[in-house]
Amino acid sequence: MGRKTPGLNTSSMSDISFLLLAFFLLVSNINTDQGIARRLPPPLPKDQKDKPEIKERNIFSVKINYADRILFNGEIGDIHDLKDRAKEFLGNPNNDPNLPEKTQLDIPLLGKMDVSKGVISLQNDRGTSYDMYLAVQNELTAAINEMRDELSRERFGKKYSDLNDQQLDAIDQAIPVAISEAEPTKIGEQK
Repeated sequence: MGRKTPGLNTSSMSDISFLLLAFFLLVSNINTDQGIARRLPPPLPKDQKDKPEIKERNIFSVKINYADRILFNGEIGDIHDLKDRAKEFLGNPNNDPNLPEKTQLDIPLLGKMDVSKGVISLQNDRGTSYDMYLAVQNELTAAINEMRDELSRERFGKKYSDLNDQQLDAIDQAIPVAISEAEPTKIGEQK
């Protein structure tokens, strides 16, 4: 009769591996991707080859050069003025002929609304700092969010973040995100 080889008791190995796994999950950082939330515009219809024309008055140009200086429609500007300028441009409260046109849409829950045809065109230099790029993005996003919050309080008596899905959709149709980013280029020194 042959001798039996003694087996190793591995019952506690699974407990140890589970404890090690739990330890590493608790003490390690799992990086999540961060970015700028933007919804891409819908694709052009298949029968349309050319890009739609946008009138000059419907474009608010924001350019950032390599020295992190900003131009608003060709005028030197300050980052602290960007949010207010973007709100004035997109809202066009006095129907100024130099600001964007409006089109009237019938939006569920809101009725007939004048919606801006304005587009904010953002372009930066290849040497623009990432901090300035993010600061400009934050100001533009803050302008749109404030406009949405103001309309939400006016129409529904609640903050934009407290609305249900149908109300959110209505506000989003009334104040769309209209930011167009051009490919970074070399933008000349702004004096």
